[in-house]
Amino acid sequence: MASSIANASRASAGAGARREGKTPSSLRRKLALDESGSLLPLTIFFGFLSLVLVLLVTAASSLYLERQRLFTLADGAAIAGAEGFLLSAVAPTANGVRATLNSAEVASAVTGYLADTPNSFDTLRVERAGTVDGRSCTVTLSTFWRAPMLTLFVPAGVRIEVTAVGRSVFW
Repeated sequence: MASSIANASRASAGAGARREGKTPSSLRRKLALDESGSLLPLTIFFGFLSLVLVLLVTAASSLYLERQRLFTLADGAAIAGAEGFLLSAVAPTANGVRATLNSAEVASAVTGYLADTPNSFDTLRVERAGTVDGRSCTVTLSTFWRAPMLTLFVPAGVRIEVTAVGRSVFW
C-alpha cells in the first residue's frame, strides 16, 4: 500500500512539473537558446589572436629591416673593396684598361670601410671578403638578429647573412 502511495505521489509531482514546463528536455532547450555569457570567450579569443598577430608582424618587420640594413652595409663594403685597388694594378688588356684585384687588398679595404662606417650591429662579422675573378669583389657579412619583444611564437634570435658583389669600372 505504501509503495502505491509513493508511486501515485511521484506521478502527480511529475505531472505538475510537466505542466509548469520544467522537464529536463525543456530546460535543455531553454539553456540552448540562452546566449548570455557567450560573447566573453569570443572576445578573449579574438583579443589573444590580435595580440599574437601584432607580435608576429612586429618581429617579421624588424627582421626584414635588419636584413636590409645589413645588406646596405655589405653593398657599401663591396663597392669599397672593388675600388680599393692600387694604380699599379691597372694594366691594358684586349678589352681596354682593367684593374686587377687581389683578395688581401680587398679584405683590407672592406675592413677599413667597416671600421670607418658607423653601424649599430652588435655582432657584425665579415664572413668573406675577397675576389674570385680579379675584377669583382664579394663581401659576405653576418650578424645576429634579436626580436624586439620576446614571445613564445618567435625565436629568441636568428643569424642573418647577406652577400654583396661589387665591380669596379675603370675607364
